[in-house]
Amino acid sequence: MAASANSFLVGNNTQIPALKPRSTSQSLLHLSKPNTMSLAGKTKPVAVRCVASSTTQVQDGVRSGSVGSQERVFNFAAGPATLPENVLLKAQADLYNWRGSGMSVMEMSHRGKEFLSIIQKAESDLRQLWEIPQEYSVLFLQGGATTQFAALPLNLCKPDDTVDFVVTGSWGDKAAKEAKKYCKTNVIWSGKSEKYTKVPSFDELEQSPDAKYLHICANETIHGVEFKDYPVPQNPNGILVADMSSNFCSKPVDVSKFGVIYGGAQKNVGPSGVTIVVIRKDLIGNAQDITPVMLDYKIHDENSSLYNTPPCFGIYMCGLVFEDLLEQGGLKEVEKKNQRKADLLYNAIEESEGFYRCPVEKSVRSLMNVPFTLEKSELEAEFIKEAAKEKMVQLKGHRSVGGMRASIYNAMPLAGVEKLVAFMKDFQAKHA
Repeated sequence: MAASANSFLVGNNTQIPALKPRSTSQSLLHLSKPNTMSLAGKTKPVAVRCVASSTTQVQDGVRSGSVGSQERVFNFAAGPATLPENVLLKAQADLYNWRGSGMSVMEMSHRGKEFLSIIQKAESDLRQLWEIPQEYSVLFLQGGATTQFAALPLNLCKPDDTVDFVVTGSWGDKAAKEAKKYCKTNVIWSGKSEKYTKVPSFDELEQSPDAKYLHICANETIHGVEFKDYPVPQNPNGILVADMSSNFCSKPVDVSKFGVIYGGAQKNVGPSGVTIVVIRKDLIGNAQDITPVMLDYKIHDENSSLYNTPPCFGIYMCGLVFEDLLEQGGLKEVEKKNQRKADLLYNAIEESEGFYRCPVEKSVRSLMNVPFTLEKSELEAEFIKEAAKEKMVQLKGHRSVGGMRASIYNAMPLAGVEKLVAFMKDFQAKHA
């Protein structure tokens, strides 16, 4: 007897209709587990199998199909943020039994051959995406980018060394304040007085001649300011260090221009819990004596990011995202898609004749995080509420700046931005 898509097959080939699930995305796929069921007063061992009836196809970042999509929202959160739907479905399919291993990735030993294959492929794919030179190490760590605010000076400086900071937003400011505990910091430019709406001309930067490194936040998540080019340290022995948490793998980057690139994964390449550090190998091994073992790059490099138990499932998810980005054609193609989405949203703001406003200087507007306000600020709460009714969520701006913010990372499909723009035009028509 053939089983229908949503039925249980029991041991004696009796077919029992199953309750229709709300969506197959809420049930385990390929689950086969011994159980018992009472039939005609007798208890017999049976096998229960849940069979997925359909699949979702995601092409060019746009959802199609019936699995999950009908119940999912367009999530404009700044992080943790939306992930590619095909990546989520792939992880779901392998959740119970990863590639016939008999266990979930969440259950694997981090030193077993199965997980070693996962983390090694994740690193290999990231190296391919960013064309990372061999003289750089890739570290999968924990603690978020915020932990790196301390790890960087502890590994790269002595207490009397100077470090320069260009502060274009809240995260650059926090990085400078934390580093001050472990070295001498020099904020050579800050956009705070102009509410963090621009990037300085590099020619006007008065760098310290002996600065160990020059630190920037390549994309400020809160204020929506993004470096389109990068400054060069004046100290010939100095290096450029960049926090790329919110534009990580959103476009090609010449890694050789940097001594260190770091970022939290939870915005563009995975779930929260993973921090990625790409560091030139000759910079490793000079940590201050007070450096905690978990902040010492040498320890993690020598142990291939496995000194202690890493965030295994998070690294696995990052690997799936890297795989997906390669399948899209690499970061040049990804950047084109991101530029198209950003242009669509910024153009809608500019064409609103002041009803919507983006405070950031046009030349440095972020492709990832788009902050905007309403001319009538009293309408902002209603805007957010009405958008949520249309399944567009997390549009409220950061508590420190207010207004709205649409984070349109790699995984945000064009359809999501198109829907937001259409909503913005309708909202303006009602309230202008």
